[in-house]
Amino acid sequence: METTIDNKVSMVMRQTDYTEEEAQQKLLEYNDDAIKVIKHYLGITEKKALPKPAASLNQEIYKQLRSKLDESIKTYNLQQEEKLKEELTLSSPKNIG
Repeated sequence: METTIDNKVSMVMRQTDYTEEEAQQKLLEYNDDAIKVIKHYLGITEKKALPKPAASLNQEIYKQLRSKLDESIKTYNLQQEEKLKEELTLSSPKNIG
């Protein structure tokens, strides 16, 4: 166990300008991950996963078409319902009493 820590310390010291004490401190700070210590020293940041884009242009086109058609059919159905309600209220006999 001690030899692996010594190996990591020596590797960090070879790749950076850290002294032995600084290398040990940085290894403790980065959970004994020498690669992370060296990347931090070099200023390399971890890349975050980017959102996955649409698989193809064709899929994006059809997605847009579907959403537009869905929106249009909803609007059409609402208009038809309103028209039907209006016709029912106009054609219903009025109870005068």
